Amino acid sequence: MNHNNNAARIRRELLIRTAKLAFEGRLVEGIERLPYEMTAEGWETIRCCRHHDRAILRLRTMAVLGADPEGLDDAALPLAEYARETERRAQDPAPRIEGGELVVISEACNACVKTRYLVTEACQGCLARPCKMNCPKGAIRVEGGRAHIDPARCVNCGLCMKNCPYTAIVKLPVPCEEACPVGAIAKGADGVERIDPAKCILCGKCLRECPFGAVAERSEAIELALELRAGKRAVALVAPAVAVQFPGGLERLAAALHALGFADMLEVAEGAEETTRHEAAELAARLTGGEGFLLTSCCPAWTNAARKRLPALAPCVSETPSPMVYAAQRAAATQPEAMRVFIGPCVAKRAEAKRTRLVDRVITAEELGALFVAAGIDVGALDPEPLARGAGGTARGFAVSGGVGAAVAAEFAAKGKPAPRLYAVNGLTRQTLATMEAWAACPPEADLVEVMSCEGGCVAGPCTIANPRLAKIEIERMREDRG
Repeated sequence: MNHNNNAARIRRELLIRTAKLAFEGRLVEGIERLPYEMTAEGWETIRCCRHHDRAILRLRTMAVLGADPEGLDDAALPLAEYARETERRAQDPAPRIEGGELVVISEACNACVKTRYLVTEACQGCLARPCKMNCPKGAIRVEGGRAHIDPARCVNCGLCMKNCPYTAIVKLPVPCEEACPVGAIAKGADGVERIDPAKCILCGKCLRECPFGAVAERSEAIELALELRAGKRAVALVAPAVAVQFPGGLERLAAALHALGFADMLEVAEGAEETTRHEAAELAARLTGGEGFLLTSCCPAWTNAARKRLPALAPCVSETPSPMVYAAQRAAATQPEAMRVFIGPCVAKRAEAKRTRLVDRVITAEELGALFVAAGIDVGALDPEPLARGAGGTARGFAVSGGVGAAVAAEFAAKGKPAPRLYAVNGLTRQTLATMEAWAACPPEADLVEVMSCEGGCVAGPCTIANPRLAKIEIERMREDRG
C-alpha cells in the first residue's frame, strides 16, 4: 500500500502531537486531551461514531507511548499514567520496552472476512465458461447468466480469476495476512488478527499494509524526545536509507539533528564499510574451503526468517555483524558517555538492538520526521553542516537491493581477487522463501546471495516516508559523490 494514506497520516499526527507535548514539558498534563483535540470539528468519522474513534485513538496513543494496547477495547488506565511511565523510562540509565515490538490493536482491527474470490457484475455468463471449466473442485456454477462460487467447495486457488477473460472475478484478500511472508499473523476465534511471536520476523509488512492501521509498533520516540529535552548527550547513528528521506542531503540532516538536540551524527554507512571487509573475508574463506555459498546478514528481518523458517540454511548465513553494530561500536569507543540512537527504516532493528545491547534507542525515519515537525525544524531550510567524516559510495549503497553484493564484489576487486558470483533476493515473499527452501538440496549458482526483506531494499522499508523510487535515485547520487 502506498505510504501516502489516511492510516499513516493519523499515525504521524499522533506522533507529532505527542512529541510536541514532550518537548514542551506538558506530556502528562496534555495527553488526555489529545484524542479529543484530534476528533474536533472537521474530523471524518471512521467507525460507528466519534466516541469509538476516540477510544481507538487512546489505544494508538498507548503504543506511541511505548505501552501495549493489544486486547483492550479502550485504554486500561488514564493516558496520563502511561505518560508517567514513559517519563520514568526516559530517566532510567538504560531502559528498554519489554515485550513485542509489533502489536495488533484489537479494537482497530476490521476482522476482515476470510480471503475469498468474488464474481462481480462484470461477469458476462459467456459460452466458454473458462472459470467453471478450469475449477479443480467444481465450485462454480452458472445461473441467471452469471457465475457463482460455492464457498464450501472453493479452495482459493485463484484459477477462476486467472482464466476469466473479463476480469470479472476478483480476490478479496486479508491485507495483513497476504503481506506476511511467514504466516505469522492470523485470525483468532473472534475474527481479530493476532501476531504469533514464534513465527514473526518483524519485517513490518503487516504494519504497512493494514488499511485500518490496526498493527502498531511500540515507539521509543517519546522517551527520546524527553531525553533530548533534558539535555542528555546523544549520538545519532543514521542509516543510509534515512539520509534520503529528508530534503537537502546528509549535510542538512546533520544540521537538523543538532537542532533537535543530538551532539553528533555518525553515518551507519561507515559501519557498512566494516561489514563489507569482514563479509568479503568470510566469503573468501568459504570459497577457499569449498564450503559453498554465503548468505548476507545485514537485514535483521531476513536473519530472523533464516533462523525461524529456513533452519537448514542457517549455517550459510554470514556471521558478520550488521552495519548498525559496527557503527555503535565506533560511537561507544569515541563517545562512551553518549546515548547511541539508531535511526533506520524498519521495525526489526529494535529487536536487533535489544540483542546486541550496543544501542540505547531505536527510532524510525517516520518517527524522526515527526520529531522534526514537533520541534518546528524545517530540514530543507537549514544551512548545510559539513561532515567531519563520511562513508564511501559503495557502503552507502547498502540501502538498495544489490548494494551489499556490489560492495563485497568491489572489495574482491580491490584485493585483486576474481569477482564472486552474485545473486540478489529482492524482497521476502512466500514465493522467494519457497525458492530458498529448495537451496538446502540444490544450491543456487552463486557465491554470495544478498537477501533484503523489503522489495527495493531499505529505502522501501515499512517506516519510511519518501517515495522509494526517488529515494533510490538519491542513494545513487550519494554513491557517485563518494565514488
